Formats: sequence, structure tokens, C-alpha cells
Amino acid sequence: MTDGYTGADLFTDALESYGVDYVFGNPGTTELPIMDAIGESDLEYRLGLHEDIAVGMAGGYAQRRRYHAHHDDSITPVGVANLHIAPGLAHGLGNLYAAKIVGAPLVVTAGNHSTDFRHEEPILSGDLVDMADQFCKWSDEVLDVSALPTMLRRAFRVAMTPPTGPVFLGLPLDVMLAETDAEPERLGPIPNAGSGDPAQLDRAADLLAEADDPVMVVGDHIARSGADAVAAAVELAEATGARVHGEILSCEVDFPTDHDQWVSYLPTSEELAAMLMDTDTILFAGVSTNTTLTRHEEVLVDDDTTCIHVGDDAWQVGKNQPADAAVIGDPGLVLQGITERVRGGLSDDVVADRLEDVAGVKEMVEAKMSGYGEGDAADDPRSSKAELVDAMERVAGDAAIVDEGVTSKYAMLTRWDLAPEQYISNKGGGLGYGLPAAVGAAVAEGQRDDPRDVVGFIGDGSYQYYPHSIYSAARYDLDLTVVISDNRNYRILKDNTLNIMGGEEADYEFVGMDFEPAVDLVQNAESHGARAERVETPDGIEGALEEALGRDGPDVLDVLVHD
Repeated sequence: MTDGYTGADLFTDALESYGVDYVFGNPGTTELPIMDAIGESDLEYRLGLHEDIAVGMAGGYAQRRRYHAHHDDSITPVGVANLHIAPGLAHGLGNLYAAKIVGAPLVVTAGNHSTDFRHEEPILSGDLVDMADQFCKWSDEVLDVSALPTMLRRAFRVAMTPPTGPVFLGLPLDVMLAETDAEPERLGPIPNAGSGDPAQLDRAADLLAEADDPVMVVGDHIARSGADAVAAAVELAEATGARVHGEILSCEVDFPTDHDQWVSYLPTSEELAAMLMDTDTILFAGVSTNTTLTRHEEVLVDDDTTCIHVGDDAWQVGKNQPADAAVIGDPGLVLQGITERVRGGLSDDVVADRLEDVAGVKEMVEAKMSGYGEGDAADDPRSSKAELVDAMERVAGDAAIVDEGVTSKYAMLTRWDLAPEQYISNKGGGLGYGLPAAVGAAVAEGQRDDPRDVVGFIGDGSYQYYPHSIYSAARYDLDLTVVISDNRNYRILKDNTLNIMGGEEADYEFVGMDFEPAVDLVQNAESHGARAERVETPDGIEGALEEALGRDGPDVLDVLVHD
């Protein structure tokens, strides 16, 4: 044991100086100096029973905390997760990927063997930096304690600078034990992505003014930029009379869904998505996942469609369609700039004509999507997904939602008037992010003076990836309600089987896609310290949810639904 000031002490001091309150993790031997230093600091450790749970909690925490930071400049919206060497980092890669796709600002660290011991190839060895690199904005290892202050400062700045995302740092055991007289470096202000190229702003405004039927496809980089960016999207839509859709696989609210010009989220269906983007001019604002789940046979956007691309991520601008105008910058500032330029170029009559067209398309789309989640099981006593969502909205209409409902998701997106800063979902598609993220979101909400209710909306297949996430919620007495949409099968895989291979359900065995026998999710949740209840019919949902929201601590409602 050393009495001196070590790399581990410097690590925890730097985190505190940068406004970090929590470290999520699962400890191991190479992390013991850090664990000891955390115990001597003001940081609070949040244990996950699996490394991927720790990363998912940190991701959900960062996503919710970012919304808080939009209204309070003193908040540092970074999730910090500390993992255990090569196998622990490997365990965490699923939700490191998820954090990358949702743009969660994370600093992920892992202990490593001492630098002078690795030639003996001790157990748990691996190339941490390369392992994490594909899912991070920056991946590196601190090989000398003298480099630690600069590399930590850089890690936080890279994670928070738009486009936000995860960073990884390896922390060898000998570096953490090394004594040092260094101090944390000041973080400094984090820049936004700027206001955009004036020439391209002019070009974008001209194209919108000249359009016959302009469409805005709004993406999640708008929500990540803040409530002002969402307001800027509304202002531009109103100034141009544009029809508005959310990008395919949206995971945040980028435009108020109760606005007259909002039509729908674009579905993953190739036919429907292409139909809704069949127009002469499209403004893609802050998009990143606007394509189908599997290969599409026809183009989603015609080659002769005029495309305007706006966003803070240069890689996404003009990625899948050629851009006739391309503006790299903060989505909110760029949309404001376009609005200022386009206002004088459109008459009230032109805008009014466009709004009439929007209303017609909206009526058609609402009729086509009105049945989402209702299913076709008239004699089944279980709830439909639509009935479940409707009951949730009536009881918890203002709650913060963390969604990984998968096939239940579109019932929620088409039926619930979601507000900005209300909803986050698993944009990456790999199961197992939603439940840990809901736990992390509850940690974040618990820091507010007036916290919102947090509701995790999780499919049963997703829930069973990491049911022991609930242990962390119970251990730290988090106020969290989890609603499981439980159809006792991987419905998404059955649907995709039919979409890819054709035919009818009776034609397939659906190997490995049904939970028979069913897992007792109530007993499972109770074993991890939560209150839990199974809801078998639609008329029991509202009462059970009201009671759960009225109690402190974690509650799990296993709601049986039919397909």
C-alpha cells in the first residue's frame, strides 16, 4: 500500500473536477486501485452485475443527463463506466455499440495488466484499444502516469464535442499505482458545431423556396442539440409549410408529435418509407439511421429528388443520397439560419397551399397506421400492444420513457403524443440496452429537484437479456417503473422471417423464437429486489401502473400481450 498520491487518485480527482457524480461499473483485480480511490472520494459507485449492464446504465444516464444540461450549463452530461480488463470490456461491447449509435457521451475505462508484465501473457489479456476502437470516437491507453491528466481531459472533450459519443481509455495497474505530483487539467468550454457555411445556407433556402412539395426528415441529432434545436425545426417547418417525418429508427423526439405538420415517423417498411419520401425536395436534418433493417430492393429516395443535408456529423451529411446543398453545423443554429433566409422568399399563399397538401397526406398516413399494435386476436384475453400503450399514456403521459419494446415500439410512436426530452430508445437495435439504460435514466432523474417518473418500456425478449439490471435499481432504491410488453416470443424475428423469405406463419417452425416454457418474470424481478406483478388482461393495466408510479423504488409490471 502506498501513502503517496497515485494515478488512481488523480483519476478520481479529475472526474470530480469535471462534474462527475457517478461511476458505473463491475470491478476486478486490475481496477482495485481505482476502486480504493473511489472509496476515498466523493464519487458514488453504481454496481452493475454484468459489464454490459454498467455500460448501458452509463449510456441511459448520459442521455437523460444531456437533456438536463440543455437547461443548466453547470451539468456535465457524461456517463462514466469502469470495466474489468479484456473479458470485461468484451462483455460491455454490446452496449458500447448502442451508446455509439445513440450518441451517448461516455468515458469508458478498463483496468489492464501492468505494462512490464504483459509479455508473460497472463490470464485475461487482450488488446483493449483495438477491441473498443470500432465503437468509439477515440480509443487509447495511458502508458505513463505523466500522460494521465491530458488524456483524461481529452477523453471528456472528445466525448462531449458534437457529434457526441463514447471514448475508451485503458488504465494499466502499474500506471494507476504510480505516484505523481500532477494535477487534473481544466476541461474548458465545449464548442458546438457552428452555424454552417453561409453559401450553403443560401443554397438550402433557395431550394426550399423553389420546391413544389418540401418534406423535412428530422433525426436524433436535433434532439441531442437541445430544445432550442427542436424549436428551430418547428420554426422552419412553419415558415416553409413542409411536411415533417421522423427518420427511420428515430430514438428521440426531434419534433413535437402533436404539431399539425408532423405526419409520422418513417417506418422500416421499404414500400411505406419510399412512398412517404416520394417528393421533389427533402431536407434531411440531423439524420443518421434513415434506412431499412435489411437490404431494400428499390431506392428509398429517387435520384432526381433534390436533397438538402444538415447536421453536426460530417460523415452523415450526403452519406446515402447525394446532397444538392450540404451544411455542417449545429442542427439548431443551421435550421435557424435557413429560416432567416427563406422567410422573405415564400408568399403566404404558397405556404397555405403546401399546408393543404400536408393535411391530405397526414389524413392518409393516419388511416394507414391507425391499426399499428392492434393485432388480430379478437378472442385472446391478453392486451393488444395498442391497448397497453393507450393505457400507459393515460396514466403516465408525462413520464420519461426509455424504450426497447421492439415490436411494441411503433404502437407507442404512432399513438402517443410524445414531447421533446420525453423519450429515448435503443437506436442500435441490439437487444439489452433498454433495461440498463432505464436504470441509468432513473439515476439521472434522481439528481433533479423535481424528478420525472421514469418508465422503462421493455419487450420480454429484451428484458431477459439483463434482468439482473433490476438488482442495481433495488440496491440503490431508484424510483423506476418497468413495463414489460410480454408476448413470450421474439416477434421481430418472426416478422422479419416473413418479410425476407415470404409465405405464411404456418409455413415455418420459427426455431428458437418462442419462450416455452415461459420465464416467470415476476419471480425473477422479485428475486432481484423489486416489487413485481403480472397483468393478464387489459382492464388491469391502469390500476397496476398507477400503484407502481405512486410508490418509491423499483416496480416491474409483466403485461401479457398478444401479437
